[in-house]
Amino acid sequence: MPKNNQESIEKTLWKTADKLRKNIDASEYKNIVLGLIFLKYISDSFTEKLEQLELDFGNPDSEWYVKEERSRYSALNDPDEYRADNVFFVPEKARWSFLQSVATQPEIGKYIDEAMIAIEKENTTLKGVLPKVFARPNLDKQSLTGLINEIGSITLGSSEAKSKDILGRVYEYFLGQFALAEGRKGGQFYTPESIVRLLVEMLEPYEGRVFDPCCGSGGMFVQSEKFIESHADQIKQNGLELNPKDRISIYGQESNQTTWRLCKMNLAIRGIDASNIKWNNEGSFLKDAHPDLKADFIIANPPFNDSDWSGELLTSDARWKYGTPPSGNANFAWVQHFIYHLSPTGCAGYVLSNGSLSSNTGGEGEIRKRLIEADLVDCIVMLPTKLFYNTGIPACLWFLSRYKNGNKTRARKGEVLFIDASELGYMINRRNRAFDYEKDILKIANTYHFWKNSPSQNTSSEPVILSVVEGEGETKNPGYTDIKGFCKSANLEDIKKHNFVLTPGRYVGIPDEEDDCIPFEDKMKTLTSELEQQMEESNKLDAEIKKQLAKVGFEI
Repeated sequence: MPKNNQESIEKTLWKTADKLRKNIDASEYKNIVLGLIFLKYISDSFTEKLEQLELDFGNPDSEWYVKEERSRYSALNDPDEYRADNVFFVPEKARWSFLQSVATQPEIGKYIDEAMIAIEKENTTLKGVLPKVFARPNLDKQSLTGLINEIGSITLGSSEAKSKDILGRVYEYFLGQFALAEGRKGGQFYTPESIVRLLVEMLEPYEGRVFDPCCGSGGMFVQSEKFIESHADQIKQNGLELNPKDRISIYGQESNQTTWRLCKMNLAIRGIDASNIKWNNEGSFLKDAHPDLKADFIIANPPFNDSDWSGELLTSDARWKYGTPPSGNANFAWVQHFIYHLSPTGCAGYVLSNGSLSSNTGGEGEIRKRLIEADLVDCIVMLPTKLFYNTGIPACLWFLSRYKNGNKTRARKGEVLFIDASELGYMINRRNRAFDYEKDILKIANTYHFWKNSPSQNTSSEPVILSVVEGEGETKNPGYTDIKGFCKSANLEDIKKHNFVLTPGRYVGIPDEEDDCIPFEDKMKTLTSELEQQMEESNKLDAEIKKQLAKVGFEI
């Protein structure tokens, strides 16, 4: 399906769903909407399998032919026939066709709740996952009927729809919109795709155990699977099995039950085994759901600067090998939790606030120093502003490696790569920025991979990284070169001179000015054009504000 058509589906669904918000909290509202979308998906998938079985069992020429009608009915309603193809069994009164036929009845909410209960009963992997909140009085029945009819007009679970990942796109779009709607709390369940994709591209989780101890709605796991699928040719060339579901196993933990449900549904629609995604309201610090796990990859976006993490109860915890984190900030508690769960050759990539790069509060500087001296820190990436929907706090990416000398073609013992990506990306609207995959994500990821795989103190003087990223050709490893203002490989002595502060700007420096040769007239034309565009956008915004105020009786 063309992209613009797909976007139309997403936006149309969102517009219809938004009518349900009247008297419902945003966090509850997203479960109602995404629960319905999930129900439509598994019903579509079941119906397609049912129709195929009807053809097989009813065709005398088929090897699956069942002569007696009663036996045929029993076979068609045997859950194992569906589970064999990873299809959820959907009881008759939980199927979308039935629910849509009663959508206008006052009891529609009760019918949907009963459908959710019936599905969980038949499919143990969904036990406790699906929302049963549709019969509540404050849910507008007319808007609910409209949403059911709108979702009913789109096929989500057929083989064709799956091949186009229609549901995945709708689900991802909705998660992003809900994160925007919930503001600060939105970050508890959603990390923008730009950041997730960059983390995964840099870590390259081709196979092994992937762990996220604050997994939100499961975006890190979904992107890991997509990464394997997108590198199918490379995997096949190495004579390996392609199926991503056989190549990696995922482990996760989430303390918010609502978010945990979102994660389980998000993984279920993609056929990803979520049996090791655990929930408990005590969280990863107080009740580690995977105490013995040693992961090959850890990918995470923990809460920034969390002061309510019960640190005072864990002052003697065995995980604090590099120092006891302050009770008022969980940043380095998360870092050491990650290290504790890394395998001997494991690596981790995660998001932290920029304060983690330089803070000395509560002993954080000493912990950071010990991590550097232990040669665990692999790479630091400074991110641009406005990438996150839920916070304006400046953020960065940390990459740690347990075994830096030879780990997965790693050749950079005793060094840290600093990348300043603060000027990359593009604005998708007035408030939010995103990374372009080709121009930004690959530029950063390839820089990291070339650096890892090149000998230390590479003497090449040509910035070959940029030419490859910009598509002038592909090569296995053209080598790494420091680029002023963008990347710098620093040894431990360099970092010690900076008092173990890891802010990339201190190492990469300021890029050389490149526009001195641009004529003054051309500069003025560019600035004038930009100013005119900004004025036009400002006038449109003023007109829209006046229009909205007029609707509620205000005049300007």
